[in-house]
Amino acid sequence: MTRQYTHIGSRTIAYLDSAPGHHDLRTLVLLHAFPIGANLWEPQIKSIPKGWRLITPDLRGFGGSTELDSLSALSMADYAEDVVDLLQDLGVTRAVIGGCSMGGYASLALYQSRPEIFDGLVLANTRAGADSPESRANRRNMLALVDREGPSGVAREMMPKLLGKTTHETKPDAEATVRRLIKQQSPIAIRSAIHRMMHRPDSTALLAQVSVPALVVTGAEDEMIPVEESRRIAGGITGAKLVIIPGAGHLANLEQPEAFNKALNEFLAAL
Repeated sequence: MTRQYTHIGSRTIAYLDSAPGHHDLRTLVLLHAFPIGANLWEPQIKSIPKGWRLITPDLRGFGGSTELDSLSALSMADYAEDVVDLLQDLGVTRAVIGGCSMGGYASLALYQSRPEIFDGLVLANTRAGADSPESRANRRNMLALVDREGPSGVAREMMPKLLGKTTHETKPDAEATVRRLIKQQSPIAIRSAIHRMMHRPDSTALLAQVSVPALVVTGAEDEMIPVEESRRIAGGITGAKLVIIPGAGHLANLEQPEAFNKALNEFLAAL
């Protein structure tokens, strides 16, 4: 599973691809959470079902992807645009697209602009609403923390809530993995992502317009985005399937990969 790179204009987009060049396969695109990078999806790349290809980009600035913009005009649509450009470059016209947390925000921004490229939508541990005033205040604190301590400070601050109680108690390796993935990211990627999340629009009204099959997944122990938010999303999308994974927190795909993969693969098999 080596990182691939594509160059579009002055940008570089890095991504992991389970089957490079296999245009005979159906495509699944998964977008990562903040502040982690494409490697979040390693447990899914290892168990992608027959007939499918999984592409997981590093969102702008993360992993091997470049961040070019100034911090003055950042939007979630930037991430969506990168996915469109990457898929066009790879010759992929339609895909099942989804993401975890921030990756879910980017997936909704992409659906807003390009619904015709979706064969299905996967929203994991995410919310449709915009940031509350309290959340924006927390993000401003996080910006200050990045300036003071860099990615390692962000990792220290986020770790207690990123993973569920069960994971903290029973899977020390998961905590070490996530901490390592956060510390690998650049301060500019983290800062830019915080700005994009702070100013993202409310996508609640978009849910009623989703006309493709949708899977909503969350962890029963998610402290960052409560289960109720996932129920709200599933209730807003006609025919959406909701799966709540026991023993998982905010990174359900990494914490309980077997249960997450089962839900994901059953969803894909039905398409």
